[in-house]
Amino acid sequence: MASRSSKTAATTQQQPGAAGAAAVMAQRGDLDSTMPRWSGFDTAWALGLFGTAVGAGILFLPINAGNGGLWPLLVVTLLIGPMTYLSHRALSRMVCASPQPNRDITEVVEDYFGAAAGRIITVLYFASIFPIVLIYGVGITNTVESLLIHQLGVTPWPRWLLAAVTIGIMSLAVVARQQVMLMVTEWVVYPLILALAAVTIYLIPQWSFAGLGEMPSPGTFTMSVWLIIPVLIFSFNHTPAISQFSMSLRRQYDQHATAKASVILRRTAIALLVFTMGFVWSCVLAIGPDGLQEARAANLPVLSYLANQMEAPFIAWLGPLVAITAITSSYFGHWLGAHEGAMSIVRRNFDPQQKRFGERTLHIAVTVFLVFTAWLAGVLNPGILDLIETLVGPIMALVLYIMPMYAIHKIPALEPYRGRLSNVFVTVMGLVALGAILLNLVY
Repeated sequence: MASRSSKTAATTQQQPGAAGAAAVMAQRGDLDSTMPRWSGFDTAWALGLFGTAVGAGILFLPINAGNGGLWPLLVVTLLIGPMTYLSHRALSRMVCASPQPNRDITEVVEDYFGAAAGRIITVLYFASIFPIVLIYGVGITNTVESLLIHQLGVTPWPRWLLAAVTIGIMSLAVVARQQVMLMVTEWVVYPLILALAAVTIYLIPQWSFAGLGEMPSPGTFTMSVWLIIPVLIFSFNHTPAISQFSMSLRRQYDQHATAKASVILRRTAIALLVFTMGFVWSCVLAIGPDGLQEARAANLPVLSYLANQMEAPFIAWLGPLVAITAITSSYFGHWLGAHEGAMSIVRRNFDPQQKRFGERTLHIAVTVFLVFTAWLAGVLNPGILDLIETLVGPIMALVLYIMPMYAIHKIPALEPYRGRLSNVFVTVMGLVALGAILLNLVY
């Protein structure tokens, strides 16, 4: 395996290959005049990427993003669009530039940098996804508990039992029929989008700028922006779909894949910016600084907090249902990603010949591990935003921001993309997110 990877990597280093040559032509504009028009295939992928990004993260983003006031929120609103587009475009280019079609991102990294780097990236992918499974274990338990207390007026079960039931039901849905589950999740995204848009508009009469418009000191302003960025990366992230997205475009458009990916990713980023930040601004202005602090202390999604505070049946019932739907749909995809990552880690590092563990045995063991750890997180109830700020966001930044920039700097097939100001911007924002770990330790 290592020998094959080394040879492939050497070949990649020597020449860009057909995909690399196509990338060079696209970069010079030689393909623009012949690139196929926008199609239903492109629309389907744009919606798929949008749905991947819009999950439970958006329900916690207003709580974090609004804590520093309106000025830091304005700055990150201007930053997140370019951050999202440029970083995901660079990751897609890594896959599209590979001389071998049908290679996913982990395999491409192994081809570029060798087998050892492939193992490291697999671990990093798992490390960026697994904490999200834990986050959703906490989020679903707290949301259902809040629904039972505030909307239904009943005494909830003990936390260990409530977590076991809610997480168990979600996990059984994944294990039982994965293809059906994925299909249902895709369709759930559309009413979820409409519901969140409705909430955004509904909250407009509640807007107030009291306590939010004051300009903070330079130090406080910098700290506020810095702490928001990891949560923004988490909330706008659609990395899990980029590998399959890029492979699909290579099959559909061949040498036009890189240019097509840029167009689709740009439109997706614009849609995410308008929709997600519109929701964030509406929630922040409606809740106010004191309410944001209370929501964070309660460890609740913003819609559950709104449902508990506003005397309006629309929000009281729609809020928790949207929160449960968003958490559940996101849990499905991330659970599958964490399961696949864990399986790959075991196979690559402990059983490369697949002789020590049977496929069924390993599948069951990983499933039990994921369900148990999600249940344990639901019982212990760690701070969700603390997990995002200190662990998930920075690791995502390493995979999504730093790794593609390093590849562009080192790999000949990606040479056409060097020397750009956009590369500097992506690198700086990735380092800023990574620095949030140290910042949270002292701030």
